[in-house]
Amino acid sequence: MKIILISNKIDEVRTLSLNSWAKCALSVLLLGIPVTAGTMLGIKIADGRWELLFDNSIAQMQNEIVLQREDVDAGRQQLDNSLSGMTFKLAKMRSRLVRLDALGEQLTQIASLEGGEFDFSSTPGLGGPIQAPLIEIANQIEIEEKVSTMFAKLDDSISSRESQLQILQSMLSDKKLKSERMVAGRPIKKGWLSSEYGMRIDPFHGKQQWHAGIDFAGRDGDDVIAVASGIVTWSGDRNGYGKMVEISHSDGYITRYAHNQENVANLGAIVQKGDVVAQMGSSGRSTGPHVHFEVFKNGRTVDPASYIHRTYR
Repeated sequence: MKIILISNKIDEVRTLSLNSWAKCALSVLLLGIPVTAGTMLGIKIADGRWELLFDNSIAQMQNEIVLQREDVDAGRQQLDNSLSGMTFKLAKMRSRLVRLDALGEQLTQIASLEGGEFDFSSTPGLGGPIQAPLIEIANQIEIEEKVSTMFAKLDDSISSRESQLQILQSMLSDKKLKSERMVAGRPIKKGWLSSEYGMRIDPFHGKQQWHAGIDFAGRDGDDVIAVASGIVTWSGDRNGYGKMVEISHSDGYITRYAHNQENVANLGAIVQKGDVVAQMGSSGRSTGPHVHFEVFKNGRTVDPASYIHRTYR
């Protein structure tokens, strides 16, 4: 291989002859420079792309972490709200249960029911076989199921007590109604028994005479009360009785309240047991302020003393 060198001077021309080693060195030099430059440029470009790709991956991961954190915070807030709502609901249900128990105990005492028929003081009987070992619940779904079961049991307990109260209220209302209708008790709030039913010495002429009722003495103006609910069938003056109130009751009973200072109950009025029907006085054939109390059963007088201490059972 020969290399010709030409100078600016036309007359000067040089020729170089290269051996095999020189040829190889020159080839490596001429070819190595572009290859090396291209390789370096490629590496530089590749490094920039990888750096950009890596930066983008990091940014995406950071964004996903932020989104996940927001989801976790939202879930935690939702769980807190759910637990707060459940806690409030549980408190209301427990308060409701306490009030039902207290009311049930009170009604049971008022109704004078036998012990154990309506037992509101004890825990309702519950039971059942164990289906699976008890384990700690680890996720929200299981927690919600457990809480739902707890609320369902509370609802059942409250419903059971409400059913008992409804039955008890019905029994109590029926018992109170029968008690209201039954002739029983004294026709006065205060006073004393001054004359009994049957034969007695008449205070006006001193002879034996039949006394169809009993007398309760007291003071002028004292309250005279109905011994049972009923309808006023007489309110006014009556010969020998003075001012008298007569009340018709159920089961064929009639009661009379005589010698009143003033009648309070009007004819045709519906009165309840314990209502004031008159004021004690001494009108008619009387020696002093008292109430003459008579009880009729199917049109015949009976001894009122047997009804004074009478109670409904």
